[in-house]
Amino acid sequence: MTDTGTETSTGRLRRLRGLLTLLFTAMNALGLVVLAWLLIEADADQGRQRLDSDVRQVSATLARLIAADGGAIVTAYIGTDTVNQQCPQFAVLPGTAPHFEPYRGKRECVPVDDGLLNRLAAEATGTNRSKTGYERTAAGRSVYVAADPIKDSSEQIVGAVVVVADAEAVGEQHDEWTLLVIGGCVLLVLGLGAAGYFIAGRAMRPATAALEQQKSLLDGVSQLLDGVVHDLKTPVAGLRALAETASRNPAAQAEMLPRTIRLASMMGDIIDLWPRRARVTAGVEKPAMGPLMLDQLVEILVEDMPSDGARISVTSVPTRVEGDATLLRRAIANLIGNAVNHGRVPGEEADIQVTVLDGRVIIADRGPGVDPDGAAELFERFVSGGGSTGIGLAVVKWVADIHGGTLRIYNRDEGGAIFELALPMGTGE
Repeated sequence: MTDTGTETSTGRLRRLRGLLTLLFTAMNALGLVVLAWLLIEADADQGRQRLDSDVRQVSATLARLIAADGGAIVTAYIGTDTVNQQCPQFAVLPGTAPHFEPYRGKRECVPVDDGLLNRLAAEATGTNRSKTGYERTAAGRSVYVAADPIKDSSEQIVGAVVVVADAEAVGEQHDEWTLLVIGGCVLLVLGLGAAGYFIAGRAMRPATAALEQQKSLLDGVSQLLDGVVHDLKTPVAGLRALAETASRNPAAQAEMLPRTIRLASMMGDIIDLWPRRARVTAGVEKPAMGPLMLDQLVEILVEDMPSDGARISVTSVPTRVEGDATLLRRAIANLIGNAVNHGRVPGEEADIQVTVLDGRVIIADRGPGVDPDGAAELFERFVSGGGSTGIGLAVVKWVADIHGGTLRIYNRDEGGAIFELALPMGTGE
């Protein structure tokens, strides 16, 4: 349930990060869309202004060259000016005014059908207003036009000047600019999205770290509880066996009292072991190292442990080592308990031999033995050769490591497994 809750919180943080990234990207994208629209419109307006300037320049020149009086138009002067040979092209047309012979510039810069020219001239003369803007020829080509009415000295409309500029090049340039702006905005949106994702991750890093710390804490609590429950099984079973024996034999109660006290003390040591392990592993506390007689520690330990129907024999010679008595008792008890639980052939009584000499505790059983390829994995938490949790052997390996010792496991030639805990020898043996 803890892992599920942590994963749910982590998933929520990931979704929140995605939402923040989406909002950040959307807000910036909206701003870029507005900016892109303004840039595109500004470029379109600049193109229109350039074309308008070109056609207006021609219109102003023609207004100076055309003479109109008494309803008549004189275009003879146009032919003497360079405007007659340049672009934009133009035409002088009657429109809705009295008919006269139209005049067209000598240079055709863009093919324009007569229908478009006559319509523009008719609009200018019919409304008495100038007309400018984009138009399309019969062939579909984009052009920019200016149509201005011509008046004589009496303000009578006598015709119109229609100037036409090719707008295709300006349109193509505008299209290229539009694509460039849109492409740049797309790249910017992608870049802003990546930046938003990174910024959201940085902003949420403390929350993620807090979740990881919470998960580590919960894992530590879980390991603590698992270890305490695992290690308390043996002394609790021993206390129960002593209580049952005492109830059946009241005369032996005084003899069993010291063993009961030692088992109770062992339970206290077990409860203290796992917090100590966490503190030692974190470097906050150091093991309580001191000289001790390893043979005596093992003999008392075996005497107090419930045998569960197993035969446990001890062979020892006086052996002095430097170590933490509480941690060593727990490690050796775990090794013996592991042999009692797994070192037997199904249906037969376990036969455990414990040997203490030269700083070593050797525990041999007559069970099925261990797989040599998987022997090293037995010292890892939650890995065992049977149906147990594997916590006990992991604790033994840890105790051996902090004492500068070693823990080995191998098979006997005649069958069974051997666990060997070797510790540095103490001085003054």
